[in-house]
Amino acid sequence: MKIVLYSHDWAPTIGGVQAITMSLARGMAEAGCKVAVVTNTASDGMDDSALPFRVVRRPNRFSLLRLLRGADVIHLAGPAFFPLLAGWLLGKPTIVEHHGYYAACPNGLLFHHPSERVCPGHFLARRYGKCVQCNAVNVGSWKSLRLLLGTFPRRWLSSRATRNVGPSDHVVTRVALPRIETIYHGIVIEPMPARASEIPRPVQFAFVGRFVREKGVSILLHAARLLADQGCLFGLKIIGDGPERGRLEDLRDELHLGDRVVFTGPLKGSNLQAALRDVAALVMPSLWEEVAPVAAIETMMQGRLLIASDLGGLGEYVGDAGLKFAPGDASALANCLRRVLEHPEIIRERGAAAHERAMGLFQQERMVEEHLQLYRRLLAPKSPAEKAPARP
Repeated sequence: MKIVLYSHDWAPTIGGVQAITMSLARGMAEAGCKVAVVTNTASDGMDDSALPFRVVRRPNRFSLLRLLRGADVIHLAGPAFFPLLAGWLLGKPTIVEHHGYYAACPNGLLFHHPSERVCPGHFLARRYGKCVQCNAVNVGSWKSLRLLLGTFPRRWLSSRATRNVGPSDHVVTRVALPRIETIYHGIVIEPMPARASEIPRPVQFAFVGRFVREKGVSILLHAARLLADQGCLFGLKIIGDGPERGRLEDLRDELHLGDRVVFTGPLKGSNLQAALRDVAALVMPSLWEEVAPVAAIETMMQGRLLIASDLGGLGEYVGDAGLKFAPGDASALANCLRRVLEHPEIIRERGAAAHERAMGLFQQERMVEEHLQLYRRLLAPKSPAEKAPARP
C-alpha cells in the first residue's frame, strides 16, 4: 500500500501534530506500507535518511501532484487546500485528520479571543461578522477577513473528502462533517521516568507548554495565589516559552508569588525530565477546547497525576483518571490543588489510573492498526449494489 501523508508543519518543528504524524508514519512503515511524508517544513539539519520512510520537503505543485497521483491513499494532517483539492480531482481515497478546527473556525481553535472563552460556533451558525471581530484582535481586520474567506473552501473540500477523522469524539461533534469517525491518537511507549520513592515536600506542581492566552497559565497563577492565601505550602514550575511570558512573569510578581513560582524557560529531553522528577502533578488549565493533546497522553503514560480543565478533547482523554475542574475557574483549580496537598495518596492512585487508561487507549500500535483498517476499507472493491446509483 502506497501512502502519502501530508503535514504542512512537521519535524524538526516540535508539536502535537508533528509527534502524531511521525508516530503514524513510523508505524505504517513498520507494517510494510510504502510511506512518503510530504511537508512544507525545511529540514534545518535534520537527517531524514535515518527515518524508515521517505520524506519530501517543500515540493512544488507539480512534484506534489505527481506524488499524490502515485498514491493508493492520501492522508492529510488537516484540511490543506491544494492536496485536498488535488485528491478530490484525482478521485483518490483522501482522508483528512482534523488536528484542529480549521474546517469549522477561521482561527482553527474555536476560541473567541475578545472574551477569552470557548467559541459557541459562530462560523457554522453563519455569524461571520463575529468571526472577523474575533481574529481582528490579533491580526487586524483585513487578515481576519482573509482567514474567514479561506474557511469556506476548506470546509467545502473537507465535506467531499472520502473520510474525515477526528482524534476525539469531541472533535467529531464540533467540526460536524459527513463521513467522519473517531480514531484516538497513539504514541510509542517510553520507559517510566525515575521518581523519588517519597513525595518531596513541599509538593511540587508544574505547567509545561507554550505561553499563549488560550493555555490558561494566568488561571493557574491566580489559583496559586488563592492556595498561598490559605496557608498551603507548595511549589510551582512554569516550563516553556511564548509571547505571553513577560505578561505572566509580571502577573507572578503582582501576585507576590516569587517565592513559590519559578519560570524555567523552555526545556526538553533529559533537562525536562530532570525538572519534572520531583513534580507531583502536571496542570493543564486550558481555556480552549484542545483537540487531543499529546502532552496529556505523555503525562498519563508516565503514570503522573494530571489536573486538567474539563473541556474538549482534554477532558475526554483524561476521563476519570485525573482531577478536572471548570475551565477558567481559578477557585475550582485551587480546590483541586489543595485536595492533592491534603490527600497526597491521590498522587500515586490517580497516577496509576492514568497509566492504565493511557496503556489501554493511546498506544501507537492501536492507532496505526485502526488507520490501516480504514485504508483497507476504502481500497476494497465495491459491490455492484454499492456502485449502483441510488434510486429516487
